[in-house]
Parts: sequence; C-alpha cells; structure tokens
Amino acid sequence: MTETALHTGGCQCGAVRFALYTQPFNPHICHCRMCQKASGNLFQPFASVELSGFSWTRCNAGIYKSSLAVERGFCRACGTPLSYRNIENTHISISIGAFDDPAAIQPALQIGVESKIPWFGKLDGLAAMTTEDTCSAENAGKFTSRQHPDFELD
Repeated sequence: MTETALHTGGCQCGAVRFALYTQPFNPHICHCRMCQKASGNLFQPFASVELSGFSWTRCNAGIYKSSLAVERGFCRACGTPLSYRNIENTHISISIGAFDDPAAIQPALQIGVESKIPWFGKLDGLAAMTTEDTCSAENAGKFTSRQHPDFELD
C-alpha cells in the first residue's frame, strides 16, 4: 500500500510488522476463556479494522485456527499473539498491546464477561512498583531488552 499508515505495530522481536490505514473500531477487551488461553493472560485487548485498511508490512503472521471460524495470528519467531479473525467477516482484530502506541487505542467495551476473573476489578488497588524497582543494579544488565523498538527501523 502506498497510503500513509495511521497506526503501526508488530511482535516483540520485530519479525512481523503491520499497518492500519484507517482508524480502528470496536476497541474492546475480551475475557472469554479462548482469549485467555490464546494470550496466556486474564483477557485480550483488541481493536478491529477492515481488511482493506490493514496490511502485514514485514512477514505475515503465523495462523492458528482456534475454531472452525476463527484464525489467530501470531509471530512464528517469538510467539507474540497479534490478531483474531472470524473468517466470515471482512475485518481483522489486532491485539492492542502490539501497536507501537497502545495508549492511543482505549478499550470502550468488555466482552466474554462470563469468564472474567472475579478479582479482575481489584487489580488497580494493588501496591505498585516501577520496573526498575524490581531489579537490583547488579542484575540490571541481565534484563536488558532484546525487544524490537516501537517504531519501524530503516
């Protein structure tokens, strides 16, 4: 595509990158058990975009068919969950955490709440620490990130 991307993102290692050429819609978090298992987390946040306004810009995501109608995209190299697609629809849902600027896409809805973890709403009240507070100075080098930066490299 020759259009200017409105949003970009990719996996943790940078092997897979994507671009949205239209604004995403239906930003939500899904608590269903399938999304919990697929993400290895309590929920999975998504924003949708029409397929005509989306492209994989570096390598295509690997695909896992999690049901007869659903394909989930992921990075074959690092395992990052990237997308959800009901193959009967004309849109794809992209994991909000995989966007280069995830704070720009705020969820407006929760779905699959029948599987919502009962203590989920209490998380914001927990004690909080920065990442630096959890690692001693002598061990900090061991945790230097190998993560791809949140932008495209030239």
